[in-house]
Amino acid sequence: MRSRYERIIEILRIVAETDEVEKNPDLPLYHLHVLDSMKTVRLIVEFSQEFGIEISPAEFERERWATPRKIVQDIESRV
Repeated sequence: MRSRYERIIEILRIVAETDEVEKNPDLPLYHLHVLDSMKTVRLIVEFSQEFGIEISPAEFERERWATPRKIVQDIESRV
């Protein structure tokens, strides 16, 4: 069974369409245009469905999701 960390990274890999998120936990996702606003919305929907959490796009801050490591920390804190 996959850990929550592995599932978060797997969802991120699928939405971001790159394996780089698995290899580099400090990859600057927005700076390198790995994520954009549409992919961010997809992530919010996927994480909400997968983990039963509410993530409001209105209160979303890019800095909290700047890297794969930060996304994992944020989702872990919400679950």
